[in-house]
Amino acid sequence: MQEKVTNPSTRGRGKKFTIDEPFHRKEWVNKNTHLYCGNSLDHYESWKKPKTIVSDGAYGILGFNGDTADHKSIGDWYEGHVDAWSRAATAETTLWFWNSEIGWAAAHPILEKHGWKYVNCNIWNKGVGHIAGNVNTSKIRRFPVVTEVCVQYVFEPKINNLTLQEWLYAEWKRTGLTMKSANEACGVKNAATRKYLDQGHLWYFPPVEIFEKLVNYANLKGDQSGLPYFSNDGIMPMTGEQWSKMRSKFKCPHGYTNVWDRSALRGKERIKIPANISKSAHLNQKPLDLMRLIIEASSDSSDVIWEPFGGLFSASLAARMLGRTSFSAEIDSDYFDLGAQRFSEGFLF
Repeated sequence: MQEKVTNPSTRGRGKKFTIDEPFHRKEWVNKNTHLYCGNSLDHYESWKKPKTIVSDGAYGILGFNGDTADHKSIGDWYEGHVDAWSRAATAETTLWFWNSEIGWAAAHPILEKHGWKYVNCNIWNKGVGHIAGNVNTSKIRRFPVVTEVCVQYVFEPKINNLTLQEWLYAEWKRTGLTMKSANEACGVKNAATRKYLDQGHLWYFPPVEIFEKLVNYANLKGDQSGLPYFSNDGIMPMTGEQWSKMRSKFKCPHGYTNVWDRSALRGKERIKIPANISKSAHLNQKPLDLMRLIIEASSDSSDVIWEPFGGLFSASLAARMLGRTSFSAEIDSDYFDLGAQRFSEGFLF
């Protein structure tokens, strides 16, 4: 069991409410949805391995009790969690890291340190309507902020302590065959040496059928004293099916880019304080449609989704709508109770 990390946090702005009639429960489990009241660090080891992790934790803005006062302590705040994510991740795992621009910048070195590879920065543009009233730009001395980022990372697999790019090249060299013969193996003019065995930025992840051709050719015509080639266990060559699971899933809906023009939550979509429907309950509630977008892009039906910092459990609710299995924890009992109510029959959001 990992030693619990003491986060360098300060007292936040405080909640605007408490639940008068709480559920008085520590978990809410129904079908494939698993919600826990507590620190996710105490639950990770019992959760199934994730295909997708949706992180929406500390921003460094004192947004909740336990958030940091600024971005300087963000790395320390996240490191225990990032370490746990890395130990549970596989080559198929995608991490979506929600934060402010400076919060993400502060967390990025920690993510890289624990094996997470940056893919893309997606920007949620809430539009000018997000600005409350007139902003005194001469006082704040910057352009008004109407964005958050949702950064895509993948967990980079290694074989024999080599990246896949390095491992493919090393295995082919080990066969004693010429580099040119890799093109012959794949039935291409020069794509094998130019793309699949390249050691620079032009490298491509070989499709399954190409990988199988490289494997079959290497084990048939390579130096027989070095068999097997392209094996991750030293016993049998890797199959095409095994190779297909050596990278994360991703499907981009037609017409989408990395800028998501989507207004901030309003009206019935925004969860309100119990007995005071004029005020929102959570400072940082995310839109279900954006949660659905990232979960659907990086997982398939029945895959496991982690939401380490549940809040109002928007990612878990989106996962449920998409037929995924979700695991989430929320440390605040009032947020837990209010968020769990969203899964009740007849509750729209």
